[in-house]
Amino acid sequence: SPSCPRVGGACPCRVSSVLNRDVKQFGKKHMFDTSEETCWNSDQGTCQWVTLDFPRTVKVSQLHIQFQGGFSSRLCTLEGCRAGEGLVKISDLYPEDINAMQISFATFQVEETVLDKLKITFENSTDFFGRIVVYHLGVLGERL
Repeated sequence: SPSCPRVGGACPCRVSSVLNRDVKQFGKKHMFDTSEETCWNSDQGTCQWVTLDFPRTVKVSQLHIQFQGGFSSRLCTLEGCRAGEGLVKISDLYPEDINAMQISFATFQVEETVLDKLKITFENSTDFFGRIVVYHLGVLGERL
């Protein structure tokens, strides 16, 4: 809806890791390319994460995450901050891992928070090795 545009995507983004360092096939850009075929695939290890640095201050109201079933996170911790400040915890999100074969799409209402940086930490992967696979990451809200 026009009142809730996408605010993430074109902004600088960092991720904790990329599977086999194969950025071409599994890099972070694939979370924002709207293709159903491509994804960010983390390497193994606990607590993978994504950070977004917004070029302008935003008020975040919704988060969309599309995981590969079996490679999602039982707990996502959201942190955010204004420019030059330290990250502060916003909330805990609990995506459902519906089925190991499916792509699970989680939409979260976020308590409206004004920030310049957002960090999503995937605390508890459903994958034994801690890998996370995200096909789509959408941050919705308004630019201030």
